[in-house]
Amino acid sequence: MLKFFNRRFFILFIFPFFLGSITVLGFNPFNLLFVNAFSMSMLFYLIYYVKKKTQSSYRKKPFLKNLFFLGTSYGFGFFLFGLYWITYSLTFDPSFKFLIPFALIFIPLFLSLFFSLPIILIGRFVEFKISSIILISILFSISDFLRSFILTGFPWNLWAYSLSWSQESLQILNFIGFFSLNLILITILFLPVTFFFKNKFKYILITFFVILLFSNYFFGSYKINSYKEDTENRINFKIVSSGLKLSEFKDQALVLNNLIKISEPDKKQQTIFVWPEGVFLDENFKKNNQLKKKIKENFSKNHLIIFGANTEKTQNSKKYYFNSLLIIDNDMNIISQYNKQKLVPFGEFLPFENLLRKIGFKKITEGYNSFSRGKNDSIITINFNNKIINIMSLICYEIIFPKISENKQKNLNFIVNISEDAWFGNSIGPQQHFVKAIYRAIENGSYTVRSANMGISAFISPTGKILKILNSTEAGNIEMDLPVIKSKNNNTNKSLIFTLLLIIYAITFLLLKKFKL
Repeated sequence: MLKFFNRRFFILFIFPFFLGSITVLGFNPFNLLFVNAFSMSMLFYLIYYVKKKTQSSYRKKPFLKNLFFLGTSYGFGFFLFGLYWITYSLTFDPSFKFLIPFALIFIPLFLSLFFSLPIILIGRFVEFKISSIILISILFSISDFLRSFILTGFPWNLWAYSLSWSQESLQILNFIGFFSLNLILITILFLPVTFFFKNKFKYILITFFVILLFSNYFFGSYKINSYKEDTENRINFKIVSSGLKLSEFKDQALVLNNLIKISEPDKKQQTIFVWPEGVFLDENFKKNNQLKKKIKENFSKNHLIIFGANTEKTQNSKKYYFNSLLIIDNDMNIISQYNKQKLVPFGEFLPFENLLRKIGFKKITEGYNSFSRGKNDSIITINFNNKIINIMSLICYEIIFPKISENKQKNLNFIVNISEDAWFGNSIGPQQHFVKAIYRAIENGSYTVRSANMGISAFISPTGKILKILNSTEAGNIEMDLPVIKSKNNNTNKSLIFTLLLIIYAITFLLLKKFKL
């Protein structure tokens, strides 16, 4: 084994790639958090090891290049095994299949920069000291934060998502926000490497974070057990999942008949039905009299239907296309509409569209033209049977973005997330996607209603408890009377808390550095 550790190729490429690869076991559906603690601690050790080796046997090799290779190898393993499922979306259209190797290699390779760059920045400062743990935690958390925004952002499998198995540990999200929890967890995941340190101060640090962990757990347990809800003012929701294949959505009549049958509407029961994303792919579905007739025959004035559809708008003689969430009544009148703001690159729009369309590219989803980005507020206000309710509308992977929802107040009552997860087949993608909805429910202190075709549909409580669920590929409906409560989202500015926590970390680093700890 020692022979391998003396080989530059093994240290810079093979071992970090292995460490990054096994982190997939730390996230849903595996939830082996200790794997991430081992992986990140060993990564810290490798950075230190490369620094030492650069001063001896690696001396002729550029130090920063070594760190870049190390970080890129780790990040490539992390994203390759965590995101392999995105290639499933390229298998439905034969014209996209040639892109599978590129998606499998180049997307993880690009995203690996969010590991290699912070590792380059910290490389010269890494020592077996507590100050180095604090510094690397700062840089990794900032890198995760930037990954959530750069090039539309992709905050998938940030480290805090590896706590999804512990509902109690997540209650603090409502107070400090996602990125603050992410920073604290990153520090905890690096702590095992301190057993290599000779500094006795490490025991104080470990003790502090162990106490913090248990205190947070007991606080979360108390918050869950003391939660009380309004038992009087309620609205009946029915989530419907069709279980249809993507190819079947081209037949609008088939889709509607299927959804109506599974919805089992009771004309006397006041109900809001929640269907999945992309129910109608033809932008002109509103003009289809047969569809209108079907809706009219099966639903009553006691009903509203929420679903996803492709829509269009003409402005200044130019047509714009949207991936929309619509709320309609039984006459198929549109009560409200939300147009998706966070669009999937290549899936819903083409970056550098003018160039790529010239060589025959189009977006992966149905239709040739790219969707436009919606600009309307994601919070929809509706009057349902004399009850005014505010619904936060999140379409598909918008649910993965903490910043979309965490600072919105406006007397929010419910979060509704509609999705189409058939794109990702029988992989870990739909399960990891669903977990993000639990985080958004806790952050906002709101009941979350999620309908996903070929994905996980569920009712989630404001404390993150799964109340009812339809598993992936399971067609059917689930129904609940949910209380109309105001969002229990704490009024604190989560971004400000994260900034203050980073400042505290920075001051702590400087103090520890001054005292050589």
